[in-house]
Amino acid sequence: MKTMKSKLVVAMMAAGLSFSAAAADIKVAYDADPVSLDPHEQLSGGTLQMSHMVFDPLVRYTQELDFEGRLASEWKRVDDTTFRFTLREGVKFHSGNELTADDVVWTFDRLKNSPDFKAIFEPYEKMVKVDDYTVEIISKGAYPLVLQTATYIFPMDSKFYSGSTADGSDKSEVVKHGNSFASTNVSGTGPFIVTQREQGVQVVFERFGDYWDENTGNVDKLTLVPIKEDATRVAALLSGGVDMIAPVAPNDHKRVKGANNIDLVTLPGTRIITFQMNQNSNEALKDVRVRQAIVHAINNEGIVKKIMKGFATAAGQQGPSGYAGYDAELVPRYDLKKAKALMKEAGYEDGFTLSMMAPNNRYVNDAKVAQASAAMLSKIGIKVDLKTMPKAQYWPEFDLCAADMLMIGWHSDTEDSANFSEFLTMTRNEETGKGQYNCGHYANAELDALVNAANVETDSGKRAEMLQTVEATLYNDAAFVPLHWQNLAWGAKSNVKIAPIVNAMNFPYFGDLVVE
Repeated sequence: MKTMKSKLVVAMMAAGLSFSAAAADIKVAYDADPVSLDPHEQLSGGTLQMSHMVFDPLVRYTQELDFEGRLASEWKRVDDTTFRFTLREGVKFHSGNELTADDVVWTFDRLKNSPDFKAIFEPYEKMVKVDDYTVEIISKGAYPLVLQTATYIFPMDSKFYSGSTADGSDKSEVVKHGNSFASTNVSGTGPFIVTQREQGVQVVFERFGDYWDENTGNVDKLTLVPIKEDATRVAALLSGGVDMIAPVAPNDHKRVKGANNIDLVTLPGTRIITFQMNQNSNEALKDVRVRQAIVHAINNEGIVKKIMKGFATAAGQQGPSGYAGYDAELVPRYDLKKAKALMKEAGYEDGFTLSMMAPNNRYVNDAKVAQASAAMLSKIGIKVDLKTMPKAQYWPEFDLCAADMLMIGWHSDTEDSANFSEFLTMTRNEETGKGQYNCGHYANAELDALVNAANVETDSGKRAEMLQTVEATLYNDAAFVPLHWQNLAWGAKSNVKIAPIVNAMNFPYFGDLVVE
């Protein structure tokens, strides 16, 4: 992709607008850069990290997982199905347009039509404008997770994204892995504007001079560079080539901790790393005994100990401890003897061949985990054809469910167990968006009904019991292969104060970053 110079910068300068006084200019190395500037194209960590830099949500999570207002200054429940948000006045988009309720409603409607996001917003009937700075979101029934879903409403500049491009394309369209207007042009309300972007090389963010929140950090310019290799990323930090890196692989923790004037910041993680078993592409995987054998053959506790160096928690279910639905009895179940017995019982004593696919720069040690898993499956006669690739190539392949076993990690969008099922294990449904990332093609109508019922149950105790039943059903059906919940680690120069801006969602609030 060609380097993209922001026309917005030129327009702002011509209008006499300026960036904040010169302060910090830093360089950040991630394992990959965002694949698009469209906040609705892909529900992924990279997209959400970018969204918190160039857009702003209605509300966002604190480090304690409470809610704080951003573009919404107030909110309240009006009745069982109606929730009201009051917007901040005087907020400007990067284009110079002013944020109003029309932009929020426009954004909500676009989210409802996004292939990746519409499942999150499926419980809602509509959003309506009350006045220029008030909107109401109306759910189809009682819904307990309104504020959680509001963290995914990043109002877009409806005037900027409306109309047609020179070639006649609709500026508002959402195109998966395509070259749409929204994927290469941006006008948000966030602390940074994008001034340069070259996919796979760098993205340059500069402070937006008319940013509404004056109580923010002092980073004037942030250059994001993708460095796929863990060791190379660490070397760049230790040599002073970059000011911050993420993630820091478990093998490198000791090295970063021991370096002078470098800080390692870690947090417990809630992102589950799994393999899906594609029942549509491999007949053997339709047999629950084969799926159970695969789960029993993969020693995920061993993977955590040896490959993750203990910097993860072996998983037996989707949601971690503390989430509604967590059941302490659903533990990892490595048992090679039982795995072989199940293969024999299913008629596959001599094994079979399957294809496996994993990214090599999306999750911590993703390729190594895949390689170890393939080696473990060979012990029960399953010959694995493993292919790993960078995430920019991986996601288009994943969307095609192009292998028999596919790695995917998921952080609950609502900090709640139901969200895992909504995207990963409910029956695929293009109309509602449910099962959007279910490449296992697992389908269970009773489970679907139970998840949907849980999502309108406002009694937290009853809801937890429902979601525990969901987890137990998935466990017994071996609907997927649970690996571990991935912990989080960032490294930075000691004068780059990242501890207050990082969080369990892994969306650092760079707008608040202070560099001393």
